[in-house]
Amino acid sequence: HRPSSANDENFISCVSSPSVFMSMASGSEGPSSTSHRHTNRLAKERSPYLLQHAHNPVDWYPWGKDAFDKAKTEDKPIFLSVGYSTCHWCHVMERESFEDEEIGKILSENFVCIKLDREERPDVDKVYMTFVQATSGGGGWPMSVWLTPELRPFIGGTYFPPRDRGGRPGFKTVLTRIIDQWQNNRPALESSGERIIEALKKGTTITANAGQSPPLAPDVANRCFQQLAHSFEEEYGGFRDAPKFPSPVNLMFLISYWTVNRSTSEGVEALQMALHTLRMMALGGIHDHIAQGFHRYSTDSSWHVPHFEKMLYDQAQLAVAYITASQVSGEQFFAEVAKDVLLYVSRDLSDKSGGFYSAEDADSVPALGGPEKREGAFCVWTASEVRELLPDVVEGAAGNATLADIFMHHYGVKEQGNVAPEQDPHGELQGQNVLIVRYSVELTAARFGITVEKVNELLASARAKMAEVRKSRPRPHLDTKMLASWNGLMLSAYARVGAVLGDKDLVERAVKAGGFLKEHLWDAKRQTILRSCYRGDQMEVSPSISGFLDDYAFIICGLLDLYEATLQTEWLQWAEELQLRQDVLFWDDQGGGYFCSDPTDSTVLLQLKEDQDGAEPSANSVSAFNLLRLSHYTGRQEWLQKSQQLLTAFSDRLTTVPIALPEMVRALMAQHYTLKQIVICGQRDAPDTTSLLAAVNSLFLPYKVLMLADGNTESFLCQRLPVLSSMSQLRGVATAYVCQDFTCSLPVTDPQELRRLLLDGTTDTEIE
Repeated sequence: HRPSSANDENFISCVSSPSVFMSMASGSEGPSSTSHRHTNRLAKERSPYLLQHAHNPVDWYPWGKDAFDKAKTEDKPIFLSVGYSTCHWCHVMERESFEDEEIGKILSENFVCIKLDREERPDVDKVYMTFVQATSGGGGWPMSVWLTPELRPFIGGTYFPPRDRGGRPGFKTVLTRIIDQWQNNRPALESSGERIIEALKKGTTITANAGQSPPLAPDVANRCFQQLAHSFEEEYGGFRDAPKFPSPVNLMFLISYWTVNRSTSEGVEALQMALHTLRMMALGGIHDHIAQGFHRYSTDSSWHVPHFEKMLYDQAQLAVAYITASQVSGEQFFAEVAKDVLLYVSRDLSDKSGGFYSAEDADSVPALGGPEKREGAFCVWTASEVRELLPDVVEGAAGNATLADIFMHHYGVKEQGNVAPEQDPHGELQGQNVLIVRYSVELTAARFGITVEKVNELLASARAKMAEVRKSRPRPHLDTKMLASWNGLMLSAYARVGAVLGDKDLVERAVKAGGFLKEHLWDAKRQTILRSCYRGDQMEVSPSISGFLDDYAFIICGLLDLYEATLQTEWLQWAEELQLRQDVLFWDDQGGGYFCSDPTDSTVLLQLKEDQDGAEPSANSVSAFNLLRLSHYTGRQEWLQKSQQLLTAFSDRLTTVPIALPEMVRALMAQHYTLKQIVICGQRDAPDTTSLLAAVNSLFLPYKVLMLADGNTESFLCQRLPVLSSMSQLRGVATAYVCQDFTCSLPVTDPQELRRLLLDGTTDTEIE
């Protein structure tokens, strides 16, 4: 499969620089042998990725003082290798180069070798990825960078084949050249590295100028819509032809854009683009029809043959996108897909502590034959397997069709396999089928002369049988690292889907996730979020890594969503506490906006502010929204101002390429259209309160905050917002007030009337 690049969504297939060739990559294979000839110091680490390299014949160090000191003492260059545990090409390079005795010896004798898990240390990864992209025009994982003992990069690339191949230098040749250059041309290497870092410092600065204000939201939003419409692929949805990424940030922007442009043709087109894309993805092979959840991306334009790894951050954002689609379209289909994603996460990515695991691999050992892992082996089917498994003749079906006939017709299963050779460069999917819905249930019913209900029933029973068979296959590697940021995204997903569906179990799972974050990833003594923890009997936590900006931002967003789903103010209180801490740690007093990592860490050479909403939203985009929501919940005006300063700092990017920041454009729109405050006066679990909440949750209102006033004047909200004390129930019945710009509608007690009020935005009478 084609590898994936540094900005997952900005794919580049292969790049070269004067001295070395680079290409980029992603996916995995576990350690390949059980009796180990070598063991290095990575064996003491907790990261699944570092552990995969613990038995290489390379003297690996983790990122840290020991390695830096050794480089200085021995005056050796550092070789930094960065990847993650479900990265396919990282493991190709490991197998070819890092398990090679000769290469291992060259590395260990001439360099201080550092292995880094990019998911544990995104701050370090971003710095050197910025360098690699600037010097070679592309980037991705595995990333290979050579540094001076002062950590300044001087040469960088990604994957290298072990030996020279077709005019392309192999890893061994590259190492030999670098050793030669270090010995004979060191001043030139060091000064060019220095120059590049200085240029990157200037080039990556994002700052607000004095007296500037954020750009005009409607203009920016229109431009963002135009740029997305321009890259939209009409037949199957999605943006550009192939490879195709799910890009939930784009879809959420389009649906939000529609909510304020319902009456224009652009608004209608935006909604159609989003719904069509979500529908085609759900029908495609990127969606796992047997065991739920979504794969990382599609290698073709029809969402058919995926790159098979499954990432937690995709599941989280897609669950939210699908439940949002169900709110705006009223279609049950989209709600079913959202539930389907959460079923997968609950079953396969959940830890008993309440946390969520990071990812499942693309590669696994085929059920029949060979120790070699293959991409997709866990997920694909041959026609004969399907026939054998579903042999029963279906009563009343045309031509004595069997269950297999109906299933194979509906899901595009072919005798010779349904994967085209050009989508299978390594021949791993020969004769195999990736399930994709080829016909509507109505067409399948008509084809076999049976009812739609019968088809639905038959397909469900076939999928259940196949799911049982899949359980017995060797599973792909599971990355059991639990990251604070991705757990924050998943917390939002359970809270929002649970609230929309009124599903107590999903909301309860969200509460459990909130509890996990507070218990295991919050160091209350130091007032610090921890980046990650690992599955273990005692839930071993890695105390050495403090959280980064995205850990704070995504958890705060998750807590605000959890408050809206539960109306328990403890979550709001913690969100306020975390936001205050985030401001202290990461806010840039000079230029506005937040740095991605702690600006006082001298081992991180560039102070970056992420300026792209890609596979995950950028933490600054999420923070702009969080600050706005929190200012309404806490009455803190300084957070409203911070949100404005942040958006001002990103003005240039928002004005010229808003398509790079669709999530930040949503925050800019929220700022412009001002948030509606929906206050429900009532008792939390009373039926009349519940029915008003259900009316609110049935609608997608991107620019709102929801709060409960339960009459307790000592409560967190009443203390922060004294105005709530003046709002009361009418005639002892749960009552809703909708306020905007300090003006409130007349109170309503009827859920339908509340729904109308929220949809139309106006009532007959308004009161100050």
